[in-house]
Amino acid sequence: MQVVLTENEEALCQLLNDATLWLRNQLREAGREDAEQLELRIAGGWVRDKLLGLESHDLDIAINTMTGFEFAQHLAEYQRSIGLKARHIAKIASNPERSKHLETATTMVLGFALDFVHLRREEYQTDSRIPNHVSFGTPTEDAYRRDITINTLFYNINTRSVEDFTGQGLKDLAKGIVRTPLAPYETFHDDPLRVLRCIRFASRFGFSIEDNVLETMRDSRIKAALQNKISRERVGVEVNKMLTGTQVHTAMACWPHLTETTP
Repeated sequence: MQVVLTENEEALCQLLNDATLWLRNQLREAGREDAEQLELRIAGGWVRDKLLGLESHDLDIAINTMTGFEFAQHLAEYQRSIGLKARHIAKIASNPERSKHLETATTMVLGFALDFVHLRREEYQTDSRIPNHVSFGTPTEDAYRRDITINTLFYNINTRSVEDFTGQGLKDLAKGIVRTPLAPYETFHDDPLRVLRCIRFASRFGFSIEDNVLETMRDSRIKAALQNKISRERVGVEVNKMLTGTQVHTAMACWPHLTETTP
């Protein structure tokens, strides 16, 4: 499936694609065996919004063979090499105990706010939901670690095509369904804030939440994890987005699932 880019989005994708080709050459000369494998994908919300006919200037860029900060540094070097000004790159550290599993690099490019992260694979100890090892993953592995299927879609900058590695994202977007890519309990236990994100996206787009997802929201273990594992700041951001959206009544209709409890 193709998306129609604006003039500014086309310029951004062209810059990122040119930087990727330049960097592949740099890596090849440095003897990196994975040089040709380097690919960039726009992940999640921007892809979803484009397919819904909405515009966004905030993009998450997923990289497959290096960290987001490493690529952002190379991108800045490329920009300077062609006479463009490179903006400051901020590094946001990971915090697994608070369910923020990935280091993120953020910067502005051509008027767009870009967050750079690497595709992830997670390994867990049997008695913990905090990953004891986060490594480079495939697009499929990364997609299944995301919150809901409509946010698992990628736009491959190199091939200029939409990719749906769960096989559910495009279907659920068309049908207006909020569904987790894995079993809801696993997805919520990974990051309990996703309970609120499900409600927010359902209310924002007027979508329905899948029954198993609603039922799992009432699980006492998930509610305890949401209370104990997630910072008040992150919860506040999600609740504020719910209350300032255009479908507040939809969010409020889902709220009983957070107050009712199943063992």
